[in-house]
Amino acid sequence: MGFVHFLIELLKDPRTIIAQWIAMGVAPTLGFIFLIVFIETGVVFFPFLPGDSLLFAAGFFAAPDAATGKPGALPIMALLPVVWVAPIIGDQCNYFIGRFFGRRIIASGKVKAMTPERLAKTESMIEKWGPLAVFIGRFFPFIRTFMPFISGISGMRWARFTPFSMLGGLTWSTLFTLLGYFFGGIKIVQDNFELVIVAILLISILPTVIGLLKAKFGRKPQPARHGK
Repeated sequence: MGFVHFLIELLKDPRTIIAQWIAMGVAPTLGFIFLIVFIETGVVFFPFLPGDSLLFAAGFFAAPDAATGKPGALPIMALLPVVWVAPIIGDQCNYFIGRFFGRRIIASGKVKAMTPERLAKTESMIEKWGPLAVFIGRFFPFIRTFMPFISGISGMRWARFTPFSMLGGLTWSTLFTLLGYFFGGIKIVQDNFELVIVAILLISILPTVIGLLKAKFGRKPQPARHGK
């Protein structure tokens, strides 16, 4: 229950959690950020970790003080390599988990978040876009965890998977970290930080929710065929 409570608090208020990490030092903070991003990406059992909001909050702490120009609590030149490497290694880990153990994991039913609808959504992206789906899927919660896993199961060649995985990981992590870095110093963002985090979460999951709803309710009924 302690880990579940930690995840809930991280989802609710990543700024406070990261501030507590920073009190322990920069190196442990970077280590925790790496671990959370890696686990969300690389371990198929944890698709609900808050990668987007965590990166934004980390960028917020790296931003210099707008009034004094004092450097942020996290050095941006140390933070960026950490958030670049974590999703790339995570994707590789998840790809090979899917390739060698994926069928057994799905058959076991232990990944409750891997519903038939989410699996179908991920598989349809791969069928439609091929390896480009690996890049696109990086920007959708749940999908970004399942995408390398399903890519491994589907037999997508590692040489096709890896370039799009690396590009997606680099783009996603840079985007959300720099959003926090450049916009975190704005007073309205600082005063409404929790609302900003909620907005990031809602915006990031909205396309996935819409896709699932379309998959479930958007199918047109087949017209009845009448015999001659």
